[in-house]
Amino acid sequence: FEGTQPFFNYPRVLGHELSGELIEADGAEGFAIGEAVTFIPYFNCGECIACRMNKPNCCVKMQVCGVHVDGGMREYLQVPSRTLLHGAGLTYDELALVEPLAIGAHGVRRADVQPGEFVLVIGAGPIGLGTMEFARIAGANVIALDINADRLDFCKDKLKVSHVVNALDTDVVQQLSDITNGDMPTVVIDATGNQKAINNAINYMAHGARFVLIGLQKGDLIFNHPEFHKRESTLMSSRNATIEDFSHVIKSMKAGLVNPTNYITHKVKFDAVKDEFQSWLDPENGVIKAMVTMDNE
Repeated sequence: FEGTQPFFNYPRVLGHELSGELIEADGAEGFAIGEAVTFIPYFNCGECIACRMNKPNCCVKMQVCGVHVDGGMREYLQVPSRTLLHGAGLTYDELALVEPLAIGAHGVRRADVQPGEFVLVIGAGPIGLGTMEFARIAGANVIALDINADRLDFCKDKLKVSHVVNALDTDVVQQLSDITNGDMPTVVIDATGNQKAINNAINYMAHGARFVLIGLQKGDLIFNHPEFHKRESTLMSSRNATIEDFSHVIKSMKAGLVNPTNYITHKVKFDAVKDEFQSWLDPENGVIKAMVTMDNE
């Protein structure tokens, strides 16, 4: 919508975080007409080097629903049967949250987060919040870093994040040092895609730390090489998610480890999207996740 997604092309029907009722199921063994489903919105080729390495989330010919091909903001959507996931036990709203939460879960898995580690998550947007949840589920001591005081309060009160740091009113390096007993976080995950935030993050890492980029921006990646090098840091990107991550999210929801209602701040019917969408982009409006329903009756 804003034109900042580097893999996006226009015109395009948006929508890749969704759920629905299955009305036709040719070739979808084990699925029943009328059941609630969600799906993995990353259509991979199954043949390229990434797919052969069991990394379909970064397929060379990747087609993401709502990014490369038209998405789910419409009454009916046809998807490959192999991408379907059962939704029994979860509401349609909860199922629509599985994909964005899986993005964070994948980043945490990429970082190989271990119990007791200090994990710094930069950015308290929807993806960052999900990342914090799954770092917590992995047993980490989670630190949230953002510039929005309301979002940091949300992290502390709703997500039970161990520590919150506001980059606007504190010496971030000193506060991180105090929290970690001088060690600094051994995992840093960026969920902003902001060049300045990525540059600053180099100074927040422990020696030997892993730095995972979930956030994405259009420009070049530029940071201080000596600061990165002396730490013998590991830098990795995290793209999309896999069936393992989706399954982990669904199981965590059903087990009560994640409360989906924390994320749903706004609900509108499809006919109202045109009028409401722009306002959702303003952080002052407190939007975390806005649910769009196709039932306009």
